Amino acid sequence: MNSALKKPVFNKRIFWDVNFETLDYDKKAGFVIERVFERGDVEDIRNCRRYYGDEKIKQSLTNAKWLQLSTICLATALFNNELTDYTCYNTAQLNPTHWMY
Repeated sequence: MNSALKKPVFNKRIFWDVNFETLDYDKKAGFVIERVFERGDVEDIRNCRRYYGDEKIKQSLTNAKWLQLSTICLATALFNNELTDYTCYNTAQLNPTHWMY
């Protein structure tokens, strides 16, 4: 988080269930990063990377409790790491579903 950078502009639909105007991007960085990567489009993800930096985003996503598999795959491609680096992926492997389609 670079204080010299201005606050990024995200689409309000990403944060449909919280008060968007009072959301503190610095105090709730983990929540914002996870939500942008889960529900944002390409421009939202670019703004997120510009504001927080790749290291902060990588740390937040690898420690997330739950992410969609497609989000984890996107993050592994962006940050050049393995699926097993993500806590949520390892947890999901411990609790497999009956039929994974």
